[in-house]
Amino acid sequence: MARYIFITGGVVSSLGKGLASAALGALLQARGFSVRLRKLDPYLNVDPGTMSPFEHGEVFVTDDGAETDLDLGHYERFTGVAARKTDSISSGRIYSNVLEKERRGDYLGKTIQVIPHVTNEIKDFIHIGEDEVDFMLCEIGGTVGDIEGLPFFEAIRQFAHEQPRGQCVFMHLTLLPFLAASGELKTKPTQHSVKELQSIGIAPDILVCRSEHPIPEKEREKLALFCNVRPESVIAAYDLKSIYDAPLAYHKEGLDQAVLDAFGITPAPRPKLDVWEDVSDRIHNPEGEVKVAIVGKYTQLEDAYKSIAEALTHGGMANRVRVKAEWIDSEIFDSEDPAAHLQGYHAILVPGGFGERGTEGKIKAAQFARERNVPYLGICLGMQMAVIEAARNLAGLPDAGSEEFDHESGKKRFTPVVYHLKEWVQGNHTVARKLDDDKGGTMRLGAYSAVLSEGSKVAEIYEGVDIEERHRHRYEVDNKYRDKLEKCGLVFSGMSPDGRLPEIVEWKNHPWFIGVQFHPELKSKPFAPAPLFRDFIRAAKEMSRLV
Repeated sequence: MARYIFITGGVVSSLGKGLASAALGALLQARGFSVRLRKLDPYLNVDPGTMSPFEHGEVFVTDDGAETDLDLGHYERFTGVAARKTDSISSGRIYSNVLEKERRGDYLGKTIQVIPHVTNEIKDFIHIGEDEVDFMLCEIGGTVGDIEGLPFFEAIRQFAHEQPRGQCVFMHLTLLPFLAASGELKTKPTQHSVKELQSIGIAPDILVCRSEHPIPEKEREKLALFCNVRPESVIAAYDLKSIYDAPLAYHKEGLDQAVLDAFGITPAPRPKLDVWEDVSDRIHNPEGEVKVAIVGKYTQLEDAYKSIAEALTHGGMANRVRVKAEWIDSEIFDSEDPAAHLQGYHAILVPGGFGERGTEGKIKAAQFARERNVPYLGICLGMQMAVIEAARNLAGLPDAGSEEFDHESGKKRFTPVVYHLKEWVQGNHTVARKLDDDKGGTMRLGAYSAVLSEGSKVAEIYEGVDIEERHRHRYEVDNKYRDKLEKCGLVFSGMSPDGRLPEIVEWKNHPWFIGVQFHPELKSKPFAPAPLFRDFIRAAKEMSRLV
């Protein structure tokens, strides 16, 4: 039976609970324990799938097709444990489940209330898979005191009370603000945050304190006294140059030891941190630099492309170079020549997205990369734009476009080289979708197989012809234009196993130009970079020597 660690936050949001949870998971693995991490989000959306990237950042997709919070990406990147649908839950999903049960009569006519019905649903979720691992780390989204989070805090209070003594530990992440005028770190916000937590029946065992300055011993003792924790369980969390320094930094501060002490695990197994020492060395000691232009439409918020940014970093680590990624709004190219903005970059990446806004700029970026022999990686919509560019400029289809754009405008304007995917095979059954279906959870989601062409560049990169990658899209390149496009040199080098859906295209006579319908960034890790990103940065490194 798993031991449970509940991670809560206070004072302000965005302190890094997800990163702290992921780093702790990695440290427990380094000591020989198995872990699983999950996120409990208080918002009322069923999942983040329909939320704007500007509102919530990227949507992280799991192998089994869940649309989840970006923190699950941190969990996977740090632990290598593939997330599942059961590792992400929201208030919306919890209430939806409760109301479905009420409609079916599962509660036998009882009055449905937050306690016990909603809290029981949350506890049932927490129990899933508890016999599979040594430690289950559960992060509660938001901050203590948020009204929407109260059912979750009550649920974990009840959960810990129902478990055998010593089976659950609470870790609370707070902020120690520094007042420059007095030159002091202030502990009062943390004291109030802990008091709020204690008022709902939860006493933290470990305090993780974000701070821009070293925490003096006097302040540690004060926090320990007023927050009722041991002094050695007051852990400093300083700002880091790289998020991949977090495991080593938290280990240096004693976080993993404090957790094992709280569980009474003695003697604690010695950690093996060589993997993270190598990761840190590769991050901080590059042997060169490459510049990559990311031409997207959500560039105002870098978290919208979080996994892409991290996968580029991983590719740089694999090639011993620092990747300087610069974000360029694709709408700029609607009225300006892309050459003025793209010259001097060693590679161009066009990521996914939804809607017509900014797509003409992405098409121009693909054209620039094709004509100038600049390494290009198009992901999801980025692949579709590369295909439309080829269709317009080389295949004799000047009005080529996407059915998505016609649907959005309500007018028939384009030859639909990209069409709405209405049917596909998932496992042993066929999935059908209509254009007017609900938006949430109706895309082609999760891991699907692809078969690569023998002798293709992608087969060389993947070192094989059978791959599996994660998808998130509802529009697809129409295979009926394949012959016309391949005559121009755009090779369809990866297809779905049934041969109906194009998964990868590449230009035959180009140094490195690949478009993929899936999202390879979602499976990339610092110690196991995604093959496409590793080779993309290798190509950028080669280009940097020529520029």
